[in-house]
Amino acid sequence: MKTYASDKERIVGCWGLVAQVYEDVDTGERVPIFGENPRGRQIATPDGRWIALATAEGRPIPADDADRAKALLTMVAYTGRYRFENGVVTTRVEAAWNEAWVGGDQVRNIKFSNDDLLNIVSAPMPHPNLPGRKVRVVVTWKREESL
Repeated sequence: MKTYASDKERIVGCWGLVAQVYEDVDTGERVPIFGENPRGRQIATPDGRWIALATAEGRPIPADDADRAKALLTMVAYTGRYRFENGVVTTRVEAAWNEAWVGGDQVRNIKFSNDDLLNIVSAPMPHPNLPGRKVRVVVTWKREESL
């Protein structure tokens, strides 16, 4: 097992998506956002580059423009330069699935469950589909072994 000098060093690498859930702030209830078996990768490089891609399980191949528009609802992706301080990763977004994110910062809390699992947690926010409820987005990644 590799030893890391700091969490800043520990976050560097390639991570495979395990789960992405809404966690209710009041009840702790967790609901999968992209199903039980989402797909994706999280990559953080030593020189400060960040890329995250998450997609829902069972996404159909788009057949027309309406399908392609729906596909945006079953994914999240962004990339940019990141900095890591005091358990928080801040990415200045350079490109994203959501143009509103470009030029802004995505701020996430980082928690390591063990040497292989990384949990990235958003600040509480209104649930996008359930008015009156606040949730955190919790994304769990598993470190991938290098070749």
